[in-house]
Amino acid sequence: MTMKLSDAISREELRALSKAENWRGALMLAGDYALIAAAFALAIWNPWFSPVSVFILAGRQLALAIVMHDCAHRAMFRTPWINDFVGNWLGGAAVGVPLRDYRPYHLDHHKYAGTDKDPDQGLVKDYPVTKDSLRRKFIRDFTGQTGVKELIFLWTKSDWERRIPPIVFQLVLLAALVAAQAPWAIALWWVARLFVYPAIIRLRNIGEHGVAMDRYDPEPRRNTHTTRAGWLERLLVAPNHVHYHLEHHMFAAVPPYHLPRLHRLLRERGYYEGYDCISPGYAAVIRKAVRA
Repeated sequence: MTMKLSDAISREELRALSKAENWRGALMLAGDYALIAAAFALAIWNPWFSPVSVFILAGRQLALAIVMHDCAHRAMFRTPWINDFVGNWLGGAAVGVPLRDYRPYHLDHHKYAGTDKDPDQGLVKDYPVTKDSLRRKFIRDFTGQTGVKELIFLWTKSDWERRIPPIVFQLVLLAALVAAQAPWAIALWWVARLFVYPAIIRLRNIGEHGVAMDRYDPEPRRNTHTTRAGWLERLLVAPNHVHYHLEHHMFAAVPPYHLPRLHRLLRERGYYEGYDCISPGYAAVIRKAVRA
């Protein structure tokens, strides 16, 4: 017999897990920016480490996109206006996505998950795919085709009010690198954004819904998927606990820093038993994404 969610977690536990705290949100955000600074410092110290820096930067670009995502739910910080400010100017601005456009789109994704009205269905509707198809998708990502196409779309579909935050972000970043006497390092950000970030986004989409049991079933354990990421995966492709996506879909109000505990409670209490909704890492996700 399938366990009900109410049997796996109490209202009191959920209330505690749903409590957002400004200091914890700030700590997570500070950690993302500290890693960005460390990635630049590594390449500035020794340019031979630039490829490593690029991959770290791409992972933190996703981290800032996830900051925008959690702020869109007003779940990262306790104070509403902080969510709005951080989500727009320190999160979405980093990847060129306006919070005010992302929020209604993403809330529709949650509202219609498991149905053909889900606006994200187009991102994963063909999975599983053949090995050749998956290879072609990642080749387009790593050769910049996906990234350039995305940036052109974002720029041409935005008015100047929407363009201001990304422009300000880039000017501040460039000013910081000029102060570090390494303005050339801005190129690392754009190499990461155009050639690596799109591949990470694709992997994230596959891991969240592409390998779900049935994307057209309203049961979250069937239409959404969680990946148990290791430390290197969390650094490069799964920042800010984004890999606990099933838990996020069940309780979108739970802040990202509480998702590991929520996952652990539900797993220990047998809530996932009988469902293929968790993978042990992204290698397993890729295997599931390929048609047998």
